[in-house]
Amino acid sequence: MKILAVDIGTGTQDILLFDSRLDVENAFKLVLPSPTMMVHRKIQQATHQQAAVVLTGTVMGGGPAAWAAEAHARAGLPIYATPLAAATINDDLSKVEALGIQIIDDEDAAQFPPEVCQICLRDFDFQIILEVFQKFHVPLDDLAAVAVAAFDHGAAPPEISDRKFRFDFIRNQILEYNSLSGFAWQSRDIPKTLTRLRAIGESAKDLHVPLIVMDTAPAAVLGATFDPAAKNHDRIMIANVGNFHTLAFRLGPDGIEGLFEHHTGLLDQVSLEHYLLSLADGTLSNDNTFEDHGHGALILSDQPLQMDYPDYNLIVTGPRRSMLAGSSLGVHQAVPFGDMMLAGCFGLIAATADCVPDYSEIIHYSLGKINGLGTPPWEIH
Repeated sequence: MKILAVDIGTGTQDILLFDSRLDVENAFKLVLPSPTMMVHRKIQQATHQQAAVVLTGTVMGGGPAAWAAEAHARAGLPIYATPLAAATINDDLSKVEALGIQIIDDEDAAQFPPEVCQICLRDFDFQIILEVFQKFHVPLDDLAAVAVAAFDHGAAPPEISDRKFRFDFIRNQILEYNSLSGFAWQSRDIPKTLTRLRAIGESAKDLHVPLIVMDTAPAAVLGATFDPAAKNHDRIMIANVGNFHTLAFRLGPDGIEGLFEHHTGLLDQVSLEHYLLSLADGTLSNDNTFEDHGHGALILSDQPLQMDYPDYNLIVTGPRRSMLAGSSLGVHQAVPFGDMMLAGCFGLIAATADCVPDYSEIIHYSLGKINGLGTPPWEIH
């Protein structure tokens, strides 16, 4: 069984070609610029060349792409966007127009001359990934599934903060499912409010295999649980320190005991340690987290989490995990299957087992084979 897993972050997109016939460590993998970084660079180049820009396509991850579009407009250069593309910058299109970005329809977008820089927005482009693997003589015509992770605030109503809207959704999912896989769906089941994940589903509509989509942070935390260290304690805290967001889960025998989500750029080691300790002892407040410009916090267990183990108290993953280097909390740097950057992909594979029950046995067998399968890549046909 082969599954293509793509974890789309703010800085990078991390790609794993899982093959159940191989040890996971032997799977082919790529770490490439994220789609929003690719758009960011294209817009910056157009700004340098003082060229007009037209954004088409669909809603995707904002961040660097949105910042570059705003900078282009501030430079007094023309920039246009179709409604779906403009939603990448803000769900409220009047706010997009207020930035100096003109909203046009798809028909008008197609009329611009070739010298105008036209950029098609999308988070997931299977064709590009296919071409990369083909150049290395790795076929993707025998996939059993494709799994994609991305961060989705959701389409919040105008009167509701997108931070509050996202965390309310997280809280509801946990209260209903109490599982990290509760943040993964087959494409036909993606909640209507998750416009970014639904756009990924639309971009992949021509695939003839199941498409699984998942939120990035739960995917990374689920992947980190495959580090052997995560099995040493019955209850543990795992934090994903991403380029843009930090999310930490308290996990116990009965599932999720609590979590918080914040913006990485607003944290330093001292403040992050404070959040982690408050999550551990159960004193972390949702209101205080939100007022500190985070997303929110949730405590489900009134039993404090022990933070005085002699070996480690916290497992951390994510590209900004160095923020906790030298921390007094006792930190273990997660390296599931020997690769921290692919933690989200490993989580995607595990979630696929829950979303496609027919695949469960073979996926769990492959991920759980402690001593490996022992088959070298050249023996696979």
